[in-house]
Amino acid sequence: MKTNTFLTVLLSLFSVLSLNAQQMPIDVPADAFVAETTVPGNEFPKVDKQGRAYFRLRAPEADKVAVDICGKKYDMQRGENGSWYAVTDPLPVGFHYYFMIIGGVSFIDSATETFFGCNREAGGIEIPEGPEGDYYRPQQGVAHGQVRSIYYYAQSTNEWRHAMVYTPAEYESGKKRYPVLYLQHGMGEDETGWSKQGHMQHIMDNLIAAKQAVPMIVVMESGDIKAPFRGGDNRQGRSQYGASFYKVMINDLIPYIDSQYRTLTDRDNRAMAGLSWGGHQTFDLVFNNMDKFAWVGTFSGAIFGIDLKTAYNGVFTNADEFNKKIHYMYMNWGSDDFIKSGDIVKGLQDMGIKVKGKQSEGTAHEWLTWRRGLRDFVPHLFK
Repeated sequence: MKTNTFLTVLLSLFSVLSLNAQQMPIDVPADAFVAETTVPGNEFPKVDKQGRAYFRLRAPEADKVAVDICGKKYDMQRGENGSWYAVTDPLPVGFHYYFMIIGGVSFIDSATETFFGCNREAGGIEIPEGPEGDYYRPQQGVAHGQVRSIYYYAQSTNEWRHAMVYTPAEYESGKKRYPVLYLQHGMGEDETGWSKQGHMQHIMDNLIAAKQAVPMIVVMESGDIKAPFRGGDNRQGRSQYGASFYKVMINDLIPYIDSQYRTLTDRDNRAMAGLSWGGHQTFDLVFNNMDKFAWVGTFSGAIFGIDLKTAYNGVFTNADEFNKKIHYMYMNWGSDDFIKSGDIVKGLQDMGIKVKGKQSEGTAHEWLTWRRGLRDFVPHLFK
């Protein structure tokens, strides 16, 4: 009787193992691990050592399911019990948005954390770098600052607005005043992008702890570029997309930050930088308000159709005056980026403007390019 019971249990176990094998129409290698962006308690998404991503979705009534990531759609394979599986080609290291698709409708994978991008909430996955990415990861023994969520009222637009504010680790322990960096995200993203996708707080903490950067406050606002771009006149200095933010920045946000935080309020202690369209906004705001800012940076900055001799009332034509007012100017872009700033950098340098240009090798229009840009830019500020 005991032997028969044992055999029954053993046969049942083999049956379960066989069923599990049938449920997995793709091969998942032993070195695959749960992605850091996966919601705890889920086995997928996973990533293997070659940078391939593995996805699973339960959709028992679906006829066709796909994963849309990095500009390519992957058809998912049906398994048992209504589950679907897919594996991607090797993906570039860094952060990537992705969506699931059923019946032509894209939606967020419930097994992943969500991020605001592509003008909406989106799924996201991190393909990890090696130790070279430690600069944007939290480190033991490093004092950590805070990222605060704040609301303030903007008289310019008669509305409550939201921003994120980074304060360095030492902020709570004294009465010292700090310089401020206003840091903008790109088109279709929001004020949480730099802290969620960009890991700016870890970049700042690590640079400050290594004494490579001075402690500073960093302010991140939506910039009114969460909604889709709908065209219009968007030449330098005359931008319509996100232009409603300009008066808010000057008349409401800067005064609010200066009144609520221990800031140094002169232009020599105020910087602005932005990625993609946030770089476009940075140019418009800084070079139309030279009395407010002394440091400027762009990361894959969307600077299109600019005439350097006439832009911003000819601000670049007097190099000596410009170089006295702007203490440091930096522009970066990815080697595979569809937005490059090399020609602008060269044009400015030919006019005598002091500007540092740097290409991020092996990256495109993506957060890894912008993380590298922030790391390179911040150590030059307020010194």
